[in-house]
Amino acid sequence: MNNTVEIRWHGRGGQGAKTACLLLADAAFSSGKYVQGFPEYGPERMGAPITAYNRISDDRCTVHSNIYNPDYVVVVDETLLESVDVTHGLNPDGAIIINTDKTPDEIRPMLSDYAGKVCTIDARAISEEILGKNFPNTPMLAAAVKVSGVVEPERFVSDMRASFQHKFATKPQVIEGNMLALTKSMQEVKVG
Repeated sequence: MNNTVEIRWHGRGGQGAKTACLLLADAAFSSGKYVQGFPEYGPERMGAPITAYNRISDDRCTVHSNIYNPDYVVVVDETLLESVDVTHGLNPDGAIIINTDKTPDEIRPMLSDYAGKVCTIDARAISEEILGKNFPNTPMLAAAVKVSGVVEPERFVSDMRASFQHKFATKPQVIEGNMLALTKSMQEVKVG
């Protein structure tokens, strides 16, 4: 499985990390990839730390376990840096993507000895500006696609529009906001 990309998501219950993980699996599947997208369940409740995983490959995925050495880590809530070792096992050739208003250089000292790429995006500001509330999962999903390259960006945007049209069929006003949040996030992610 040399062409497999593994992603670990860290968030808090209610922030949409699990939903973003599953949306990424759907988008990758639509582009012809083999995918896995699954959360790790424990005593989750609103605000408690959660973990979710994506495995995306050109070949059938035969491994069915948690991901211990991810290529990418997505951190939906910056406060988790204080309590969770988010870089544990992270491939130094990959990247970590963090929801924060800080720059990659400002965040790096908070990441133990991780020497790989550090990417940041202010998903909160983007979602509050465009959607009117703090829904960080849509901007973080876009940042994960941009940084990892697991799905071609134009194809991703097209597939997400179709997914949102299905998901929000009774709330069409939500579709354009989410699409704008996706495209803005892909442009604003900072790589350091």
